[in-house]
Amino acid sequence: MKTEKQKYFDQIRYLILFGLLGGLFIHGFVKHGILNQAIGFLMPKATAQVPIIESQSGFMPDWSNMKFRDMIIQESGSISFPGKQGTETRTWNAEQSIAEFLELGDFEESGFNLENLQLAQIAQYFNINLGNFLLSDFDLLKWQTLPDLANAIPQIKNQYVENILPLRDFLDNLGIPTNNQTVEQVINLYQLDSNVLGDSINLEQYSLTSIPGIENTPIEKFNDWQDSLIDGIPELTDLPWSELPNLPNPNMSFIGKVDVVLRDIEANRVRSISGSYQSGFNVPCYQNNCAHAEMAGFGETTGVQWMSGKYQKVSGGFGVLSAINGGKEPTGRHPFGSGFKQVIWDINEAQGSMTTAMFFRICKRIAFVRTCSPYFIGPVPFINYREKDPIIFGNPPSLP
Repeated sequence: MKTEKQKYFDQIRYLILFGLLGGLFIHGFVKHGILNQAIGFLMPKATAQVPIIESQSGFMPDWSNMKFRDMIIQESGSISFPGKQGTETRTWNAEQSIAEFLELGDFEESGFNLENLQLAQIAQYFNINLGNFLLSDFDLLKWQTLPDLANAIPQIKNQYVENILPLRDFLDNLGIPTNNQTVEQVINLYQLDSNVLGDSINLEQYSLTSIPGIENTPIEKFNDWQDSLIDGIPELTDLPWSELPNLPNPNMSFIGKVDVVLRDIEANRVRSISGSYQSGFNVPCYQNNCAHAEMAGFGETTGVQWMSGKYQKVSGGFGVLSAINGGKEPTGRHPFGSGFKQVIWDINEAQGSMTTAMFFRICKRIAFVRTCSPYFIGPVPFINYREKDPIIFGNPPSLP
C-alpha cells in the first residue's frame, strides 16, 4: 500500500508529465500553423473593404459598386515635383477621397480610358440635366483658350460669337469686337493663344450647356485634359467603375490560394512573386521583417511568397517623376492593370488574415513626354483575405 506521501508525489509527477506533453503539443500546434488554421476555420469570413464578387478563381472587385468617391486614403501626404509651369504640389489628408487630389492624367494609359468619356454619357447614366451645372463645374475649361475650344468642338467655328454668351463676354472683356463674326473669323483675326477663359470671365455665371456641343465632346479633345481633377468632371466621382469606357481584364490563368500568412518576424524570403514594373515581380526580401503571404497553387506556384509592401519597398516610376518618394513604392502586384497597385498591407497571423490596399501614382506629360512617379499614394483599403481564400495574381505569370 502506498502512503499518502507517496500518492502526493505521484500526483506531482503526473502533473509535471502532462505539463511537458501539453507544452510540446502546443509548441507543435503553433509552429506548424495548425493553430492558425483552426482559428481561421472558427472565425467568420473577413469582410472586404471594397465590394467583391467571390469565385473559385479569386475575389474580383464588384466594379458596379466601386466609385472614386468611396476610395478613401488612410494616410496624409504632400509632394512637390517639376511640372510644365514650374513646381507643382499635391497634398492630401487622411480620410480624403482620392477624387479630390488625383487627376485624369494619373490614369492615362491605365486601361480605364477615362479620356473617352463624354459629359452626355455621364448625364445619361444618372438621368440628370447638364443645364443645371455651371461652366465652373467642368474643371478643364479654366485653361482653355478660344482656339482650344474650337479645336475640341469644331461645330462652334461657324457659329456667331454673339450667340454664345460666355464667348461673347470673353471677347468683350478683351476689347475684341464680335458683331456679325463667327468664332473662326475671330480666331483668324486675333492672337488669342495666351488668353484662357478662366482669366477673363467668371465661369460660375454661365450654364454648362451655354457652349453648344460641349456635352458630346470626348474629354481627350480638350487641351491638357490630363490636368483636371477627378472631381473636376461633373458626377465622375460617383460614376461606378463598371460604367467607365474600359476595365482591364486580369490574367485568370495565374491564380492561387492564400496558404498561410506570416508576420514581420520572417527574414530573407526569396521565392517572391511581388515587386514592381521597374524591378520585376520576383523581388526577394533580404530584410529581417519580411511579412508575407505564402501561396498555394499548381506546380511550382505552391510556396511562392507575396511580400507585404508595408515593410518592403522597391524601385518604381519612370522618367523625371521617378525620383518622387525617393524612387520607392511598396512591393506588390498589378492584377487589375496599371491604374493602381495591389499591396498586401496588414497581416494578422493569429487570425490567419491579411488586408490589401490600393496605391496610386502621379503621371504628367512634361515637354510632351509622359512620366510617372512610383506608386506611393496610399493606402486605400481594397480586398481582405483569409487563409485558403482564392487570389488573383494576374500578369506577369513569372515564378522565381
